[in-house]
Amino acid sequence: MKRGLMTSVSASWRALAVCLPVATVLVAAAPVAHAQDVTSREGLALQNQIMALRDAVSQLQASGGGAMPPPSATAAPATASANGDLTAQLLDRVNTLEQQQRDMRGEIDQLTNDLQQKTAALSKQIADNQFAAQNGGGGAAAAAPAAADAAGAAAEAAPRAAPTTPDALLASGKAALQKKDYATAHQNAEAALQNAKGSFKVDAQFLLAQSLAGEKQYRQSAVAYYDAYRQSPKSARAPDALLGVSASLLALGDKKAACQALGKLKAEFPSPTQRVSHAAEIYAGRGGCQ
Repeated sequence: MKRGLMTSVSASWRALAVCLPVATVLVAAAPVAHAQDVTSREGLALQNQIMALRDAVSQLQASGGGAMPPPSATAAPATASANGDLTAQLLDRVNTLEQQQRDMRGEIDQLTNDLQQKTAALSKQIADNQFAAQNGGGGAAAAAPAAADAAGAAAEAAPRAAPTTPDALLASGKAALQKKDYATAHQNAEAALQNAKGSFKVDAQFLLAQSLAGEKQYRQSAVAYYDAYRQSPKSARAPDALLGVSASLLALGDKKAACQALGKLKAEFPSPTQRVSHAAEIYAGRGGCQ
């Protein structure tokens, strides 16, 4: 019976965790929707006033100073002047109302954007809380902290899940390569190459070659390794790049070309590091190089 009570309490907490954000969405969206409705009605009223004033101006201009002829020669200019002033005032009023209408349209657009942003943020919060409620702990006291921890972890993980700068992309790609997640390493390397410069570009090219080799795309990896060497033939990456060319060619069964890459390594780097020298000896033995 105790276990059933605990299960019922936990289920109640999960339901509350899901329902509260939904209520928040409705409360947050209501003022914005009401403001949009009021603004739309005011804009329609302004538009009706503008149309009425334009009709009045058109009638005055068509009448040419009124339907009744002026009683005297001196009265005619006065009447024409009065009608001219009235026409100018009406035109000025039309221009003012049109500007007010444009301002209201801008306010409507701004309110719409605000509503969309708030709705998207609250929808994400609902999804996070639903996930936390469905995958939370067994106790009612632990349900709310578990949901908060899940939402916080998701918020912290979001920036790391989508690196954008070349150095962040390289760091993420190298971490994926160590985990043998070659597809992610490949994707990060290509993204880094789009904006990387200098040494970052060489490192990104080398990471691309490593990820291709991990995916067993040896022909493409040989080309990528050679591009890394060609971009900086005197850098510290150059010997490793030539070793990569040789290893990829050996994987393809092209021993002759692999030996040529090792010969280029020996000619251009006669005093390599012990690690590079040891790897070159192993590859030379596999290729039967002389």
